[in-house]
Amino acid sequence: MHFKVAVVTIGDVVPNTSRIEINLFGACVVRSSRPGGFEITGAKHKALFALLATAPFGRRTRPFLQDMLWGTACYDTGRQSLRRALSDIKQILGDSFAEILISTNSDITLDLTRVSFIGRPGGGELLEGINIREDGFNRWLGAMRLNPEQIYSLYSLSSQPPPRPLLPAIAVLPFRTVGGAAEHAVLGDWLAEETSRSLSRSNLIAVISHWSSRALDLGVIDIPTVRAALAVDYCVAGSLRVGANELVLDADFIDTASGRILWTRQFAGPLQGFLSRSAEGVGEIVIAVGRAIADDAILHVNGRRLAEVEDHRLLLAGVDLMHRPSLRAFAKSRDLIDEALRRAPHAAEAHAWFGKWHVLSVFNGWSTDPTKDTRRAVDCTARALDIDPASSFALTIDGFAHTNLLRRMDVARDRYDAALRLNPNESLAWLLTGALHAFGDEPEAAVGAAETARRLSPIDPFQYFYESLSASALLSAGRYEESLAFADRSLQRHDRHISTLRTKIAALHYLDRGAEARTVASEILRRHPDFTVANYLRGHPAGDHESGRRVAAALRSAGIP
Repeated sequence: MHFKVAVVTIGDVVPNTSRIEINLFGACVVRSSRPGGFEITGAKHKALFALLATAPFGRRTRPFLQDMLWGTACYDTGRQSLRRALSDIKQILGDSFAEILISTNSDITLDLTRVSFIGRPGGGELLEGINIREDGFNRWLGAMRLNPEQIYSLYSLSSQPPPRPLLPAIAVLPFRTVGGAAEHAVLGDWLAEETSRSLSRSNLIAVISHWSSRALDLGVIDIPTVRAALAVDYCVAGSLRVGANELVLDADFIDTASGRILWTRQFAGPLQGFLSRSAEGVGEIVIAVGRAIADDAILHVNGRRLAEVEDHRLLLAGVDLMHRPSLRAFAKSRDLIDEALRRAPHAAEAHAWFGKWHVLSVFNGWSTDPTKDTRRAVDCTARALDIDPASSFALTIDGFAHTNLLRRMDVARDRYDAALRLNPNESLAWLLTGALHAFGDEPEAAVGAAETARRLSPIDPFQYFYESLSASALLSAGRYEESLAFADRSLQRHDRHISTLRTKIAALHYLDRGAEARTVASEILRRHPDFTVANYLRGHPAGDHESGRRVAAALRSAGIP
């Protein structure tokens, strides 16, 4: 098998002006970029180039290089060894030496504009196999290997390694069908495929394709084999028993690392009408899976230092805590997402979630510097889109930031439309599109989009958010009883969400339940003493529209100044 190595040029230099190629990951390579040109082969000579290539501006002092590569020798011997190494390199490079290396009495500089970094960062151990005995060099190399991401910036985004798998990976194994006629044999496999498809709509888990799970073809479920073959953190397995008039599904949800069964569920129903009712069973499995993964992540991070938390639990726990009503949980979520980004700086979804964290910080009134957090939110979503311009989730969060922080509803609409073109199953894009319609006095479109979002949202830990914005959509359509019901359901999950409390006040007001509306208003003022109708109209995306003015009238009637 042959692999094509991509060559990436640093800066704005045209590729054919490069003079040297350097590969740092895997076997170290230092050579001319021209076919048949020179190649540096000496271990210390290559190490010298590696030290210069990883230095700020490509510059190291002579004493530093002497200590790293000839530290066991006396100072004068080390100085002579460095001088001799440079002389050897000059012989090999010929006329190119002066264009690539700048040598003075105090330091040596590698002109990075003349360097192409080849290979892929992370595609092998840093300076793999280089054999140098000097303690200084080996201490430096050991430290660099602990955090090789610090030099990924030498490579363009297109040559970056795939991001670390920050999301928990799950496989749904085909359910073994027991009993029944021959035509029933495919039901267990079909049900597992539908479950996989539904789970894959979430932005918080990575689902192994059903084809891969099917190809495993295990007669008896062996969890270590599942983990090794599919590289998953969790799996769903079980059996479908077919009786004379009834189907019974027994499903287990298993942590593949420990072998623990996190839950066992049994779903039963009549054989007749199985296909029409199967969506209910799939929905129950998906919700149970989502809740179990989130709870397992939260349980795992409690009492542990960040360094002890596995990658696949970091982001999920951070997102879950971000959407809890406690300010303490919200603050801890930042630490978790920040650590996820430190470990995987090129994971687009992590940058997008961090962007949402900053949006919520400002929108919920928890930010100590709203201007700075607004800028950070937009910076994070822009970074996510730089990494993956085709990420429907990153587009959605960028639209969310533009709606709620910058009140650029035109930009937000473009982002949501682009997200849904890329992925028509992006539930959050549907939900926020519904909110946009509600804010802009388009009630029927708002309700339709919110209904689609709820149908496509399988396991999000912020279900309260879906219910809250559904309440807003129904309020804009004048369906006040339904709006109130969704607001109450949302508040059962997150009783401090000010947007939901506002919607509840408006629904109660237009249902002529003024006393109850005033009770909710007093709760808002108790928690947010500075909240005013003027601030709402000034800061909310609906403030310039009839829907916002109707909410403002309800708030004033309930006693909010």
